[in-house]
Amino acid sequence: MAKSGAIRVGIGGWTFEPWRGSFYPDGLAQKSELDYASRHVTAIEINGTFYGTQKPESFAKWHDETPDDFVFALKGPRFSTNRRVLAEAGPSIERFVGSGIVRLKAKLGPINWQMAATKAYQPDDFEAFLALLPKEVEGIALRHVVEVRHQSFMTPDFPALLARYGVAAVFADEPDYPYFFDPTADFVYVRLQCAREEEPAGYPPQVLDTWARHAGVWTAGGMPEDLPRIDPKRRVNKTPRDVFVFMINGFKPKAPFAAMALIERLKG
Repeated sequence: MAKSGAIRVGIGGWTFEPWRGSFYPDGLAQKSELDYASRHVTAIEINGTFYGTQKPESFAKWHDETPDDFVFALKGPRFSTNRRVLAEAGPSIERFVGSGIVRLKAKLGPINWQMAATKAYQPDDFEAFLALLPKEVEGIALRHVVEVRHQSFMTPDFPALLARYGVAAVFADEPDYPYFFDPTADFVYVRLQCAREEEPAGYPPQVLDTWARHAGVWTAGGMPEDLPRIDPKRRVNKTPRDVFVFMINGFKPKAPFAAMALIERLKG
């Protein structure tokens, strides 16, 4: 077993007009933006899969345009999560998994199933949803993470349930949503959403230093002592974990700079 997991740091998508002339050099062709971004960050979370089905050829193209060690996380389709009864999401999940995501090959990272902010925790229905998430597709193992945004999930039953299925929970710094850091899978998935315009790298240097330390602790199988857990009494296995950190929202024009600043800290 590896002594530590891998750390990936990235952004949400690569097509964003305010990045042109700031992150992207002046005059860079839009068709070259993914190639450029993938050589300055180590992962990208694709949001387009949340809104609609992508073509298999698109996944293959994204695979071919990026470095060998690059990773794409995917947002699961909203048709699977924005529904009253999650247990009925099976056909939607199957369509998504069979839509050609395997064309990403080894670059296929976790799938983020984002729940609506109004979606409350209903244990039986949520477990039925977890049971629908496939472990693999065409021989490629799948990793799943759920992003919950309703305070009713702040119960010890929730991380215990995720752990039984080997599914992770999104850890976020968004103050309006649940704030917890209970490891429940063999990877950790962080979405940082509080970048500020006045900060050159989106976040103050000391905050980026802290996230770099947290990532190092997680990869070694530990749990940062200064982060809250829903159930601090639940035993967490001390096994190496891969870590994915995405700079998503807040002041989005600073997202690439926050990601690159964190990557620099992790090189040491």
